[in-house]
Amino acid sequence: MTQIGFVGLGKMGANMAERVRRAGHHVVGFDRAETSPRNVGSIEELIKVLTPPRTVWVMVPSGLPTRQTVEVLGGLLEAGDLVIDGGNSRYTDDQEHAAMLSTKNIGYLDVGVSGGVWGLQNGYALMVGGEKELVARAQPIFDTLKPEGGGGFVHAGSAGAGHFAKMVHNGIEYGIMQAYGEGYELLRAADAVTDVPQVFRSWTEGTVIRSWLLDLLVRALDADPELTSIKGYAADSGEGRWTLQAAIEHAVPMPVIAAALFARFASRQDDPPAMKVVAALRNQFGGHAVTSAAGSVEKGADAPGADVTPPVDGPHPG
Repeated sequence: MTQIGFVGLGKMGANMAERVRRAGHHVVGFDRAETSPRNVGSIEELIKVLTPPRTVWVMVPSGLPTRQTVEVLGGLLEAGDLVIDGGNSRYTDDQEHAAMLSTKNIGYLDVGVSGGVWGLQNGYALMVGGEKELVARAQPIFDTLKPEGGGGFVHAGSAGAGHFAKMVHNGIEYGIMQAYGEGYELLRAADAVTDVPQVFRSWTEGTVIRSWLLDLLVRALDADPELTSIKGYAADSGEGRWTLQAAIEHAVPMPVIAAALFARFASRQDDPPAMKVVAALRNQFGGHAVTSAAGSVEKGADAPGADVTPPVDGPHPG
C-alpha cells in the first residue's frame, strides 16, 4: 500500500483520488471547497497526516494557482518528499518548479493526464516528465491510475516532458474534433443525406476514422440529433495556443491545429454547426459545461463522475 496526498478535488482530482483509494492505497485529500470529498481542512494538515517520505499530487488550475500551491508545498515539505503536478501546467512552469524544489532536495514530476470524467472507470493516460528514480518511486500510483490493459503510460523525458506531450496531445485533439465538426456541417448541408447521425454511427466500425471521439459524437447526436440545444461556442483552455507557440519556436508547421484553434475564436462571434459538434464533444469527454441555444450555461455531461461538483480550484480535465 502506498500513501499519497491529493491537493485539488475537482472533476478530475476527485475521481483520480477515488480510483487510487479503491485500489487499496491510503489517500488523504484536500480542497478549498468544504463541499468537496476532502479529508483534511488545510494543506498544512495534509502534510502532518502524511508519513515521510511524502508524495503529494497537485490537481489545481494551471498558472498562478499551481505555482502558489507548489510554493506552499515547498515551504512545508522536507528533503526526500515528492511533488507531482497532474494538472494542465505549461511545460516551462514545470522546469521552474523542478528547479525551485530541487534546492530543497524535494523531488518533482509533471504528469499530463488524459481521460476526462470517464477515467474513474476506464483509467487515465499518463505522460510523465522527471527523473527516472522519482518515476520508479511513484510507479505504484501510476499503475493504479492507468488503464488496466497495460498501455496508457509513458515516461516521456525530463521535467516538463510530460506536460509537453500532453500539450501536443491536446493540440491534436483540437484538429480531430474540428474535422468531425466540419464533416458534420457539410453532411447537413447536402440535400442527398437524410440521416446525418446514422452516417456518423456507421463510421464507428470498420473505418479508418473511427475513434473514441467519434463514439462520443454519436452519443451526443443520439441525445440531440440536430444539436439544437447547444450553442456553437467552444472555449480554449490554453494547450492549443501553447502548442502553436512551441511549433513556432521549433519551426514546425501545424496548419491543421492552427485552423482548429482559430475556428474556436470564430465560434465566439457566430454560431456555426461545426462548433456545436466541438462544444458537444468537450461536454461528452470532459464534462465541460455547454452554453444552451437560449444562452444559459448548462452543467456537464451525465457521465461517470460528472456529478462531482468542481470546486473553485478544480482542474480542467483533458
